[in-house]
Amino acid sequence: MPKLMLAALGVVYGDIGTSPLYALKEAFLPGGAHSLPVTLENVYGVLSLIVWSLLVIVTCKYVLIVLRADNHGEGGVVALMARVLSKAADTPRKKTIAVSLGIFGAALFYGDGIITPAISVLSAVEGLEVATPVLKPFVVPLTLLILIVLFLVQHHGTARVGTFFGPIVVLWFLSLGAIGLHNVLAHPEVLASLSPHYALEFALHSPKLAFFAMGAVFLTMTGGEALYADMGHFGAKPIRYGWLCLVMPALVLNYMGQGALLINDPAAAANPFYLSVPGWALYPMVGLAMLATVIASQALITGAYSVTLQLIQLGLAPRMAVKHTSGAQIGQIYLPFVNWALLLLVLATVLGFRSSGNLAAAYGIAVTLTMLVTSALAITVALRDWRWPPLLVLLVFAPLVALELVFLASNGMKILDGGWFPLVFGAGVSLLLFTWRRGRQLLAEVQKGDSVPLETFARMLDAEPIHRVPHTAVFLNPRSEQMPGALLHNLKHNLVLHERTVFVSVIIESVPRVPIEDRVEVQRLGNTFSRVLVRFGFMEEPDLPEALTRCAEQGLPLEPQQVSYFLNRDTILPSSEVRGMALWRERLFEFLFRNASSAANFFKLPTARVVEMGSRVTI
Repeated sequence: MPKLMLAALGVVYGDIGTSPLYALKEAFLPGGAHSLPVTLENVYGVLSLIVWSLLVIVTCKYVLIVLRADNHGEGGVVALMARVLSKAADTPRKKTIAVSLGIFGAALFYGDGIITPAISVLSAVEGLEVATPVLKPFVVPLTLLILIVLFLVQHHGTARVGTFFGPIVVLWFLSLGAIGLHNVLAHPEVLASLSPHYALEFALHSPKLAFFAMGAVFLTMTGGEALYADMGHFGAKPIRYGWLCLVMPALVLNYMGQGALLINDPAAAANPFYLSVPGWALYPMVGLAMLATVIASQALITGAYSVTLQLIQLGLAPRMAVKHTSGAQIGQIYLPFVNWALLLLVLATVLGFRSSGNLAAAYGIAVTLTMLVTSALAITVALRDWRWPPLLVLLVFAPLVALELVFLASNGMKILDGGWFPLVFGAGVSLLLFTWRRGRQLLAEVQKGDSVPLETFARMLDAEPIHRVPHTAVFLNPRSEQMPGALLHNLKHNLVLHERTVFVSVIIESVPRVPIEDRVEVQRLGNTFSRVLVRFGFMEEPDLPEALTRCAEQGLPLEPQQVSYFLNRDTILPSSEVRGMALWRERLFEFLFRNASSAANFFKLPTARVVEMGSRVTI
């Protein structure tokens, strides 16, 4: 358990742990979009809101409730969607709603993955301004340099440096707590703000100010979703204990310390985090903050790779090149396209917003919407899987959803100040994912109408005197009940069959991983024909040749050097004459389909033994 806790601290809490760098500053910074006057009532009210929001949303919702809604040990909005989908086949409407929520949540996660590295590293480097204003012109260039280096080293993987993450983050939280305690001792009365009545009093006496302050308060919870998303790596217990024993106490103490500093010196609102650091520790703290923000950014980047692979496996995103950065640890992957796309977008975000204060306006709304998506899916799990009475679900989730809606409304006030950015980006990613899903459905419908039942055709071919060539042909067949187009084209043009023909259908289950004993299922279709169903979980990286070696256990030995893999390579022809999707979306789907990674690469097929048969499909 201690080792898992240490590892979890190095991955799970980087995002929420760097929030003290900018959250309170966003609430009180003079000249901000909705900054508050630095008065005793306002400071106590904001601190009380922060503490009780962390208790209600992070501790109660995520730590105590949502961590129970795992999908065979995995967490995150995509895994939660897959859990709901696994039992939502009773009505297409429920399935569509679940998929839509999952796609929207994943799209917002990508927006978070762009903003988090930008705002975290910027806020850390801005500590140099506090040390000396002379360094202010170097803040943005140094931020860009750190981010470029971070993305450039991604192809090496995180296995080598992962062991250092935990101790660094532990040191970071201990430093947060120590700095907070140093300032609290100078003004111990600030601890009174732990009482919830200060939050209620602030909301009742200054409702407008409290409403605007909720946008800044929410910044203290960004990264709370990571507690759930990363549970598959560490389990729920280490995450719970890490939060309750170290992370939350250190965060609360640091926010209290910043509040004490503001009460003693209202001018410290310019940067309450770094101004709360003793002068002798300022430069070391800037360095430690840079390391902490790099770790927080690394967690989001790695998460983007994992989410993309899950979407691909579930058929919700085009196939992409996946590289494995560790031969020993499952899940250590690198997706070049995702990496370079994130880098360009993160750099553009830094250059466009240029300060953590400007970025803070864009930050909260995407995370709030993601939390609401998680709440909606968790409610389904509570009603259906946990069999909670509707009244209990209402009593538990209504306050949580109500508070998240207040956060959403408050963050919505910042749309014109930058909140539009994650919304536009999320809408764009959602459009791509929905277009891909709908295009695949149309393609399947067209191909199903032109196909032949597999079992009937296999028996007919067994009886035909067709010329046979040696060895085994494996035809990848996305529709296990239908004859694959590649075989029909091979018969049409080459007029031959192999001595043994195997139709392989890869099925991605709505579970993270499929047990090895359930990996393959062999079905005999005749003297020379067999059908093989190969099952993978949505968190697994499919290695088809390795999986097919297990067919020998069911009486179908496949010698790797004597197998030829036949794939169908479709060319999409958009047409306004075929109904189902707008022509511009059909063209978008055609572009995505044409640039998707081939099935041969994705399933790790040996290049020298792959034959692709082309066909043209009008949708």
